[in-house]
Amino acid sequence: MAIIRAFSPSEYPSMHIKTSTGQIGRRSIQVSCRSSNKWTVQENLLKETSRSQTSYNHDGFNSTKFAQLVNDVKYALRTERNGNRLDNLALVDALQRMGIEHHFQEEIDSILQKEYEDRTCFVKYQNPYDVSLSFRLLRQEGYHVPADVFTKFKNNDDGTFGVNLSQNVGGLIGLYEAAQLGVEGEHILDELANFSGEHLNARLTNNDSCVQARLIKETLKYPYHKSLASCKAKSFIGNFKGINGWGRSTLQELANIEYSITKEIHQHELAQVSRWWRSLGLAEELKLLRDQPLKWYTWPMAVLTDPRMSQRRIELAKCITFVYVIDDIFDLYGSVEELTLFSQAVNRWELSAMMDLPEYMWSSYRALYDTINDIGDNIYKIYGQNPTQNLRNTWASLCNAFLKEAKWFASGVIPTADEYLKNGLVSSGVHAVLVHLFYLLGLGVSSISLEDISAISASAAMILRLWDDLGAAKDENQEGTDGSYIECYIKENKDASLELAREHVIKLIEDEWKQLNKEHLRLMSRSSRSFSKASLNSARMVPLMYNYDDNQSLPVLQEYIKSML
Repeated sequence: MAIIRAFSPSEYPSMHIKTSTGQIGRRSIQVSCRSSNKWTVQENLLKETSRSQTSYNHDGFNSTKFAQLVNDVKYALRTERNGNRLDNLALVDALQRMGIEHHFQEEIDSILQKEYEDRTCFVKYQNPYDVSLSFRLLRQEGYHVPADVFTKFKNNDDGTFGVNLSQNVGGLIGLYEAAQLGVEGEHILDELANFSGEHLNARLTNNDSCVQARLIKETLKYPYHKSLASCKAKSFIGNFKGINGWGRSTLQELANIEYSITKEIHQHELAQVSRWWRSLGLAEELKLLRDQPLKWYTWPMAVLTDPRMSQRRIELAKCITFVYVIDDIFDLYGSVEELTLFSQAVNRWELSAMMDLPEYMWSSYRALYDTINDIGDNIYKIYGQNPTQNLRNTWASLCNAFLKEAKWFASGVIPTADEYLKNGLVSSGVHAVLVHLFYLLGLGVSSISLEDISAISASAAMILRLWDDLGAAKDENQEGTDGSYIECYIKENKDASLELAREHVIKLIEDEWKQLNKEHLRLMSRSSRSFSKASLNSARMVPLMYNYDDNQSLPVLQEYIKSML
């Protein structure tokens, strides 16, 4: 039913995290992502950090060295080494893949603005990889470069892409990556994706290079634009060879320092989220609730990658927690009559409404009420605007959507596919979470309105909902009843097999990515850039949460969490 069903050195708040039992940063964290009772962090990490007073110190961190490395990279970005602007584009790409681009946003903006204004660059670039790199970097940052820059690679005779193009593996990878940023109606990018994908797959069967084969497989399965950069960063850092002889040691050292700092920040945030969750006492009171602060925190950790957004990640984790909690109450606890009362109480948003609820719902309602009001008050203190009314409206909408699904399932009604999907966009929880993020990022006092983000929120919700329903394994071995878009689709299309229905859903996801790309381009102004990128990251996170293997495990997610914590 829900989201998330499976959902300058001086600016850093921490360097090392110390507890009474030692330094967390040196522990090995082991996670299991198999079933609800195995979402645990071994060595009692959460309990230890929750009990102890966490403090920060700068031991072992050479801020002067870090600052020098940052300055060295800034100097490289401000100059065109050997007069080659493509080196700078490659450097921008490397910084983004390493996850350290936030230190250099001003320089990156300057480089890409210059690249965009020089429309002759796509005439000068003859190598398919160079054209693809420029196109991808510009579109990622909101520059609407026309897709016809790739027409030059087509044969004049029949309009197909040239055979000689298929021999260039690096070019094919670049073309395939660039094609992922297409929007609806850009047929040449569809052709490019099909052409490059087909030839890359053919290369896998005739490839003697293990390194090259691994790169091709990774590109086809996890194209950069549709994947979390943070998920690939560690591997990229380790394999980075430099750019025409420059930057290997500098970037690797800088990225590794940043990587270590960020891990410790994440550990501290996770400890805070865990302490907050334990203080609510809901897991002890309602034994069937998922008790997974690690999982809930993983979403904001993936969505908001800038290390400086610590408090925003913590607040967002609280919102996501309640999507799960309310989902479990609707799935596992309440009768339709009780759930109706709960929805009515959330719509009223009054503390006195709690007295109309069954006693087992009191604590959950009170915790939701207090937490969201506190978040609204904190936003008011920072930005001078209190968004609590709009925040509470999202919870009312979420509960109303859950209630509609509960009534369908209780009565045995299978809705039409369109009805199910329309309601499912709300019950995914994505809209509720992104509205909170909108205000946490300060957009409530900007020129951007909630209406402006409705389309990108809907696209992210659609991708999550469809991925959820594609899941080959029943999520978390829960006993609750849940519906499925595939079930509704097969009911409407009597001749459709399960395989055809799944292919249909995959096509819908691909189409929705084009809508997401379109909205990303529209929202990439300076004021809404962080929100647009976070929305993309929420969609990128979805496959990690739903990509079950044959053992009903989530190995990719497991590795991601271990690498980030």
